[in-house]
Amino acid sequence: MLEIENLTKSFGANTAVDSVSLSVARPTMIGIIGASGAGKSTLLRILNRMTDATAGRVTVEGREVTALRGADKRAWQSDCAMIFQQFNLVPRMDVVSNVLHGTLNARGTLATMFNLFPTADIHRAIDILDRLGIADHAPKRAESLSGGQQQRVAIARALMQDPKMILADEPIASLDPMNAQIVMDALRRIHDEDGRMVIANLHTLDTARRYCDRVIGMRMGRVVFDGSPAQLTTGAARDIYGADSSFSEAATSTAIEALETPGDRALQEAEAAL
Repeated sequence: MLEIENLTKSFGANTAVDSVSLSVARPTMIGIIGASGAGKSTLLRILNRMTDATAGRVTVEGREVTALRGADKRAWQSDCAMIFQQFNLVPRMDVVSNVLHGTLNARGTLATMFNLFPTADIHRAIDILDRLGIADHAPKRAESLSGGQQQRVAIARALMQDPKMILADEPIASLDPMNAQIVMDALRRIHDEDGRMVIANLHTLDTARRYCDRVIGMRMGRVVFDGSPAQLTTGAARDIYGADSSFSEAATSTAIEALETPGDRALQEAEAAL
């Protein structure tokens, strides 16, 4: 389904993505991990055609997306939706209109600027918001919602495109653990129920292990790990991050349990014994 061949992106003397090759045979949920500057975001931006590769190519279902131009490129960007860390919503616009902006490529700029949306699209947007548990917020301004709710609005906007692939660039990096779990649950459910490929850049190992079928580790622009969550051992993580034996996963965990103090656990154990 997806073939990445010797993909490279250079910015002057710096190489952000260095001869990356990957093959994905079927819709899968993939997590990409690595330190800041490892090339994760640049890789997703090339896949979405937000930036051009310096060398190499990306092929999806026999279509070379790195060669697309004009209308064909815009059509691919509809098939390949992008979700960002900072949501990229219009803050003063109501939630449902933000979601309807997912039809921009299909409906045209003028119709979107004046909120000229077909009734069927409005109903579909509300149905998607309902699926994500935030339909009650449809008439509110996006800026009035919490970070986790805004990220679900961004996911709803992506789903309005009816994409084959969803790319999520650090979708939970700015969220608290509870909202991070809600957002990751939503992305996993979209993959399971819709059969869409989901590729997410993640900054914590526990999240990659819990939600992803396959984990890609990047370091200095290269793929240095490609395996199952079970194969993502602490030793493998040290190699990915270039860390020594002092490396601790707990310090970067988003698991709610990791936020508990020893006193919290002792209290829970005492309550359980009563």
